[in-house]
Amino acid sequence: MDNAKKFEEIMELIEFGEYFTMNHPRQFGKTTMLFQLKAALKKADDYLPISMNFQESDRKSYESDLTFGEMIIEQMMEDLEFSNPKLFEFLKAFPPLEKLTDISSLFTGLVRNTTKKIVLLIDEVDASSNYAAFLNFLGILRSKYLKRTDIPSLHSVVLVGVHDIKNLKFKLRNPEEAQFNSPWNIAVDFTVDLSFNPREIAPMLEQYSEAEEVQMDIPAIAERLHYHTSGYPFLICKICKNIVNYILPKRSDQKHWTLEDVEASVQILLKEVNTNFDSVFANLENHSDLYDLVKQVLLQGETIPFNQYNPTIAKGVLYGIFKRNGQVKVHNRIYEQLIYDYLASKMLTSTKRRINYGGFFLNEDNSLDMQAALNKFQSYMKEQRSEKDLLFLERQWRLIFLAYLAPLLNGQGHSFKEVETSEEKRLDIVVTYLQYKYIIELKIWRGEKQHQKGLNQLADYLNIHSVNNGYLLIFDPRKNKTWATETITLQGKTIYALWV
Repeated sequence: MDNAKKFEEIMELIEFGEYFTMNHPRQFGKTTMLFQLKAALKKADDYLPISMNFQESDRKSYESDLTFGEMIIEQMMEDLEFSNPKLFEFLKAFPPLEKLTDISSLFTGLVRNTTKKIVLLIDEVDASSNYAAFLNFLGILRSKYLKRTDIPSLHSVVLVGVHDIKNLKFKLRNPEEAQFNSPWNIAVDFTVDLSFNPREIAPMLEQYSEAEEVQMDIPAIAERLHYHTSGYPFLICKICKNIVNYILPKRSDQKHWTLEDVEASVQILLKEVNTNFDSVFANLENHSDLYDLVKQVLLQGETIPFNQYNPTIAKGVLYGIFKRNGQVKVHNRIYEQLIYDYLASKMLTSTKRRINYGGFFLNEDNSLDMQAALNKFQSYMKEQRSEKDLLFLERQWRLIFLAYLAPLLNGQGHSFKEVETSEEKRLDIVVTYLQYKYIIELKIWRGEKQHQKGLNQLADYLNIHSVNNGYLLIFDPRKNKTWATETITLQGKTIYALWV
């Protein structure tokens, strides 16, 4: 992927001697960028990068100011032992720390022993932010940086992590009490977007195509990768790796990439267990407010204006679950699909409302009899209807249907969800089963006028997917439900509608 422009913007901050945090969600390309920055700075005659990583440190190092200071010196010595023997010897001879503030004079000594501009690079900086010693260290950095015009000091400080430095202090307390006015908040805003748009994805595909002599429609595949990932670097790389490792080896023609390969790779990715997905679910389970907001957006189709000062929304952005947008949306379609499947699975394992499927609704040609499957779901909903269940059914009907649908696919198919946050609060589901495709639209009954509008929208959607038959599942909140079914012909398409 082409990150040249992003690299130049970050280098410009370093050249200006800025102090900043490169903060983005996990596996967003931060560490890769840090390696590139260090390599470029080492090649430059006037810079000396010194790098550390707080993730790899012994937790005992954080127990006191002195052990934390010793850890910093050890990491600097390890980094400079071969690249700058003079500074290594200076650090080796530095007297034992009596207090953490001695680090300040150590930095001064480093600067005086070299003609180069020292750039401090610290990766995984927020891994230590639960410890007072780390926060004291930040305070020393701040003081040292502010006096740099009078006393020799570090030229630039780059902190890399998930959290912005101005919010690191709150991790010692209740996360809801974020300190927006931290006393050391001198970091400039980091506005470089590390995600990739299709134009930035294309160069990676071009390089691979030339190196491996593989043919592909580069603009179309770049667009499709962005469609599924919204530019999340980790997800883009995983989709491409899956094509190379799992899809191409299974066929004779290994010199062509297609859009179908991208779709197949997405399905492989959705079945993976990896640290990125683990982090998504851990953050949802650990933050009930975030969990509820995600359900509100995905399942209930609520339109919620984006506000960066809303702590729950900000938390979703911090963890990469939401993207900055005019309204609150899950960051990318892969995360949407993951969360849908996760919620449906939880529904299946927790509910006492077991469904007797009575068969797998297969036709003779091994296609799904979707109409029969939907009729069975309607019967199930009718059986479950009672006054005490009304509120549950009204709030959870979409999730109940997704949970109902999952076993029908039985490893032979997949479902893609597209939420339409409008007054209709539609949820469009594209089901693939073997070589067959089914379009199901879920929506709430809003009257005949909106019903007709919805039918036309579904007919248009069927045209986009080149499918002749569609299905419309309507939740009717009225007390006197009709439990009706109807077959409708519109724009040359056949739509089977049923009310639950």
